[in-house]
Amino acid sequence: MHLYRGHRARSFSAIDNIELNELRARQRTFDGAYRRTALACLGYALTVLRLFDIRFYKIGILYLVLAALLFVLSYIRTRHSRHDFADGSSEKLRTLYKQAIPTIGQEDAREFGRPFVTAGFDVVLITAVVLAVEVAMLALIIDL
Repeated sequence: MHLYRGHRARSFSAIDNIELNELRARQRTFDGAYRRTALACLGYALTVLRLFDIRFYKIGILYLVLAALLFVLSYIRTRHSRHDFADGSSEKLRTLYKQAIPTIGQEDAREFGRPFVTAGFDVVLITAVVLAVEVAMLALIIDL
């Protein structure tokens, strides 16, 4: 269970507009980017399926598969980012705070959640999915 300033996730509310803006910015950047990419792939797939002739249907289906996989990965990323604002109760989080490099000019600034950590595994997973789709697309184009 994640606690945010001692509150469960469902009962958490931001203290002020600054915290609310930070929360929204993180959601837009880290969660929304995956969903927007999936929606763009879905739109492209529907365009290919509706406008081009039957020879291009396999490419449209391939983009539909990519969009579906990106939606799944978006859900996984959202689940991972739920603890970004969580209280630092575990030993792993305390170690992470000690290892964080302070940003110059932000030494006395307010902290919002845990220090930023790159979503390395998620990025590698998305890279593998997109690479597989692009190789399949190249094979389909060569086959045309």
